[in-house]
Amino acid sequence: MAKLGFVVSEFNRDITYQMELLGREHAQFLGAEVSEVVYVPGVFDMPIAAKRMLSRDGIDAVVAIGCVIQGETAHDEIVAQHAARKLMDLSLEFDKPVTLGITGPKMSRPDAHRRVEYAKRAVEAAVKLIARLK
Repeated sequence: MAKLGFVVSEFNRDITYQMELLGREHAQFLGAEVSEVVYVPGVFDMPIAAKRMLSRDGIDAVVAIGCVIQGETAHDEIVAQHAARKLMDLSLEFDKPVTLGITGPKMSRPDAHRRVEYAKRAVEAAVKLIARLK
């Protein structure tokens, strides 16, 4: 059974809560276990939590769940790009999948509500990668 760790952003929690629930349901449907969940303040804060999870033997993959909504500046782009890059670097460093269930940037709140299913995609990618990389 694949053992997943979830790193979930508390920022825009009304949306990430729905994403987390869908991710958990989909993991169960796929026969995977969500072994650990760490809540972080925002998407930018995810890499350190992911790194700690990846260092544990009981975690096969990490699923990052977050939502970056566009504001009046390019802040959303910076946050999403840097977090995604560091999460990818951690995947390569630890030789374990880290999948991106982070929506945005350049996304409105209505767009974010329409994209909560992206968490399911990230869970599915994690489970597939675990199986295919063995």
